Amino acid sequence: MASRRTQRWLPVAFAATVGFALIAGSYVYVSAVAGDRSDCVALDVVSSTEKSDLVQELAERYNDTRRRFGGRCADVTVTGLTSGQAMEALAGDWAALSGTGSPRPQVWLPTSTLWTGQLRLLDKAAGHPEQTPGEYASIANSPLVIAMPATKARFLQQQGALGWGDILGMSGDKGWAEFGKPEWKRFTFGKDNPNLSTSGLAATIATYYAATGTSSDLTAADVRDPKVTRFVRQIEANVSHYSDDVVDLLRSLAAADLARVDGEAAGSDLSAVVTQEELVYLYNTGALSNNRKPREQLVALYPKEGTFNLDHPYVVLPQASDAQRAGAADFLAFLQEAPQQREFAAIGFRDHEQTASDQLVQVVGGAKAPGTYFEPPSPEVVQGIKAGWETLRKKANILMAVDVSGSMTANKVGTHTRLEYAMDAAKNGIKLLNSEDRVGLWAFSAKQAGSPLPYRAQLPLSRLDDRQFGAKLDAMRSGGGTALYTTIRAAHRHMLENYDRTRINAVVVLTDGENEYPEDNDLAKLLRDIALDPDRPVKVFCIAFDQGSDLPTLEKIAAAAAGKAFDAQDPAKIDEAFVKLLSSF
Repeated sequence: MASRRTQRWLPVAFAATVGFALIAGSYVYVSAVAGDRSDCVALDVVSSTEKSDLVQELAERYNDTRRRFGGRCADVTVTGLTSGQAMEALAGDWAALSGTGSPRPQVWLPTSTLWTGQLRLLDKAAGHPEQTPGEYASIANSPLVIAMPATKARFLQQQGALGWGDILGMSGDKGWAEFGKPEWKRFTFGKDNPNLSTSGLAATIATYYAATGTSSDLTAADVRDPKVTRFVRQIEANVSHYSDDVVDLLRSLAAADLARVDGEAAGSDLSAVVTQEELVYLYNTGALSNNRKPREQLVALYPKEGTFNLDHPYVVLPQASDAQRAGAADFLAFLQEAPQQREFAAIGFRDHEQTASDQLVQVVGGAKAPGTYFEPPSPEVVQGIKAGWETLRKKANILMAVDVSGSMTANKVGTHTRLEYAMDAAKNGIKLLNSEDRVGLWAFSAKQAGSPLPYRAQLPLSRLDDRQFGAKLDAMRSGGGTALYTTIRAAHRHMLENYDRTRINAVVVLTDGENEYPEDNDLAKLLRDIALDPDRPVKVFCIAFDQGSDLPTLEKIAAAAAGKAFDAQDPAKIDEAFVKLLSSF
């Protein structure tokens, strides 16, 4: 697989929406020589981001072939957009909600048909005609798998057939000791937030199927059954932290593998990641780590109860004209032809009929046929699962440290100071958390009169009260320099002292600048002090919200503690960054 192409086709967002529509009827295809293309119909396609670069390249190839159907031709234009965002935009004002600047599409290529039903619910609620009422053809497929480092995966495979609960439900306290491997310590795994990601949603639904012992006909009563919710809660309890993009989890895992210390992967507490088979392929080939293959490969495990298949449907939308429908049918036929299917296989997909290449099976250590595929539940049941997850998900223990240095109010961005932008984003973002989450608040700048420390506790770690939290944010005043390193070190230590093994423990840092505190200016020492302890992980997440922010340093700090740095240097991105960050909890 060409490394240059692979890099361009990496997924950039976690994501997923669904759709499908294969146009019935026949079409005539003839090769056409170069000539007048003025009769070509414009066909706008929106594709989920993990495959949009490839689909765009294939669209250019399609346009160059001069294909004709029924005496007509089509010019295909492709725009990439996460499936969830595309779903929301299709349900409302496309121009305002998509953010793409592209016309409303006639064809939608989401990641999974799980989301077509959700679009139907949105249309129904708004009193609109349904846009995705049927079943749809696939252009590629990728089953959901539990990806584990090869040593641990091979060990588990020797134990016989294991299911979702056997693997992901290992006790967070005993962990690997339950399998006779106490030296491997705790078992935690990574998964995406199901509100943002197809793989995250599919993984959550899969645990409900595993709990009921079925592969279809999941009901609302099943979702409410106490035995089922207890099973799901047990699995969620072992989540390391949630992610807005599983690719970031895998990139961090690869970086930790390549930065091994004394033979052990550094900076990761993950025993497994729930992800698409396709991403395991990209991980093992080095496509997620600058074309450096990790020292230890991941192996794709297929739980005994079955798994979900992400079917990448081809959805022709109602607004397509007759000519556009004919063009859409021809483009679908083109995508399903062998040469184009080989391009999907080259980045780790199964073909449109769910067949895996020998290369894929070899690279992921997987299976030609994963076994049973779960049937998607009804849209109403999926909606109930998403609502229930808010209660069943692992709860958080978070200390938020907010930069209130003088630079936060020195210059305005439009009519607001950076501090005002940050406070508004924090108040809105905190509403994404659960009232059972525990949140503390610190302010930091430089030493203040009457205090020997540059950071000050505003709220102790306690159950979230978003009104009280917002009031404390509003009361903050700026001044002084930026004591970044000493605050992060102290906050990390504070979270270790208040560690809760039943929760995600993390420090969240909001800053507009770089470290300006001469008394503590040793970055290397900070990185050592906050290095992740896999048995008691305290993760550090950072948001940089000004051009003056030292984003590269914040990325190093976050990486040392297996967290993530978010770039909100453009004030318009602050709200988006907060949504992604707080979706980790």
